[in-house]
Amino acid sequence: HVQLVESGGGSVQAGGSLRLSCVASGYTWCIAWFRQAPGKARERVAARDRDGVTWYADFVQGRFTLSGDVARDTLYLQMNNLKPEDTAMYSCAAHVSGYCPSWASGYAYWGRGTQVTVS
Repeated sequence: HVQLVESGGGSVQAGGSLRLSCVASGYTWCIAWFRQAPGKARERVAARDRDGVTWYADFVQGRFTLSGDVARDTLYLQMNNLKPEDTAMYSCAAHVSGYCPSWASGYAYWGRGTQVTVS
């Protein structure tokens, strides 16, 4: 069983930055950040596997950066040049077998999420 705890959300003005943290307890192969805005589907923002292979959604390329190490159970999402459309609940999710699913239903373990609001 894996538990995930996120932190670091908040309210910022457009162009600002936030750093989200996800700490996992228990073995994980892949940790991903998802976000969900009101009335919209949950979408994957970024993910990293235990080998360090990293994926980013097209809409965050060049603005968001993952750091940290899945093997050390901590992953950070640095978000720069935030836009109002980035406003959402951001959650980290974990998958324990050898790949990173691109869809939310592929992840069995979820944190409670942290709200990001950009005005």
